[in-house]
Amino acid sequence: MMRLTELMGKEVVNLFNGARLGVIGESDLTIDADSGHVHAIILPRRSNIVSMWTERQQLTIPWEAVRKIGTEVVIVELANNQSVPRFRRSPL
Repeated sequence: MMRLTELMGKEVVNLFNGARLGVIGESDLTIDADSGHVHAIILPRRSNIVSMWTERQQLTIPWEAVRKIGTEVVIVELANNQSVPRFRRSPL
């Protein structure tokens, strides 16, 4: 069992290609309100340019893709051709 505060600040890294995807704490989690189980990590897309007029994009990582939670990183496994965990547009 792990507390949400223990996840905060951990870098999310893709095992498939070694890419740094973001940091938990700058993200959202989808959680089942009844059971408390996490369904997905939602990371904002990294961008050097921030504007309130641009559409935000996000990466949704299903909890099933999480392979290991370490002291500093969360390792996820996302292949390039997976359909679910892609950047998708979301409303502001």
